[in-house]
Amino acid sequence: MESHMILPGHLTAHQTARVLGVELVTVRQLVRRGRLTRSGGTPRQPWYAAPDAAALAAERQARNAA
Repeated sequence: MESHMILPGHLTAHQTARVLGVELVTVRQLVRRGRLTRSGGTPRQPWYAAPDAAALAAERQARNAA
């Protein structure tokens, strides 16, 4: 139920995957590699800061454009 009460400025794992244009498993790999940090939620339903996800998406987009 906690995922229904997500704080403003945070994204669920599924929303983060959508922003990044990747699969959910890739979000987990990014966390494991230290490229993305959980900012709340529970171990099973983590939240990620929206600005962190947006910055990572911009970085990935710039790298793919180069």
